[in-house]
Amino acid sequence: MNSRRDFLQKFSLGIGAATLVATAEPVSAAKTLIPDAPKADKQLRVALMGLGGYANIVARGMKECKTAKLVGIVTGTPSKIPEWKQKYGIEDKNIYNYENLNEIKNNPDIDLVYVITPNSLHHKHVLQVAAAGKHVISEKPVADNAKQAQEMIAACEKAGVKFYIGYRLHFEPHTREVVRMREAGEFGKIMHVNNYMGFKSGDPNQWRLKKALAGGGAMMDVGVYALNGARYCTGEEPIWVTAQESKTDPVKFKDVDETITFQLGFPSGIIANCGCTYNFNHSERLHVMGDKGWAELNPAFGYGPIRGITHKGPIEQPDVNHQAYQMDGIADAILNGKPDPNVTGAEGLKDMVVVDAVYESIKKNGAKIFINK
Repeated sequence: MNSRRDFLQKFSLGIGAATLVATAEPVSAAKTLIPDAPKADKQLRVALMGLGGYANIVARGMKECKTAKLVGIVTGTPSKIPEWKQKYGIEDKNIYNYENLNEIKNNPDIDLVYVITPNSLHHKHVLQVAAAGKHVISEKPVADNAKQAQEMIAACEKAGVKFYIGYRLHFEPHTREVVRMREAGEFGKIMHVNNYMGFKSGDPNQWRLKKALAGGGAMMDVGVYALNGARYCTGEEPIWVTAQESKTDPVKFKDVDETITFQLGFPSGIIANCGCTYNFNHSERLHVMGDKGWAELNPAFGYGPIRGITHKGPIEQPDVNHQAYQMDGIADAILNGKPDPNVTGAEGLKDMVVVDAVYESIKKNGAKIFINK
């Protein structure tokens, strides 16, 4: 696999996100958790910034959107422009590069920019988009560290624009059903969480293995899935972290972490065991256990289909296009005044606080790091 996103797209039974369609009606108790069909008379006009593999997946997914529409692109690779114009009907007036991005502020036909550039560029690019007065989505991880995330939130607040993170699973029906069951007390008291996410990285020259562009390795890239999952499985915020790193290929992974296991302690006494890796496949699982029931998603974090089972039986939820659901959900909030979904910059900051603590623990030989709220 050449990238995490290529892996995620292909991992779940080889079904690409762009081809997913609903295969079953959601159970009645979960219907309220699936985003309402947005109003079709208004559309959020979106430009994608960075035209790599995941941007292509988002663009294809947006063809299914009801309230979000792809209208623009920002790229540093001019050779990509003709194909994008042809595939998605992008007009010349909505095409920008990294040098003239500030000019987007004068374009009334673009409402939001979705930043899908390498991780360590998110901070710079979100600040630029906010300064241009446009709403912004940043892909995960939001930044290199919590300090940068705070700066991004502050810049967007100052500019009066909305700031979201690409937590697509917060819109995914199987995931939402697990959260609903936890909130309804169907698992009883949560006792333990066990999450893992990873894949075997391919090209040793890819940007994800260069710290200057990636910010970190497996923890930054896929560890946030296990971490964020632990937070929505418990409904709590961790108060301490311990972490360990293992590296079997110090040449390939000389700049970034290869495999990290970490433990999260929560106020109620729950402990979550989590892990992430860049060095083996078939590691995509979320498992939450309570004193009255349990749930497992496996696959849990890829582009679909997500599959799950609980103590009550299989989770019967529809397979959906994650990217379309995410974009329509965010558009609904911006255009129709709905409450912000739980994918704002603040959610990204909470993850980065923990990621910082994970790396601090590793530097201190696995010491317990207490998180100050």
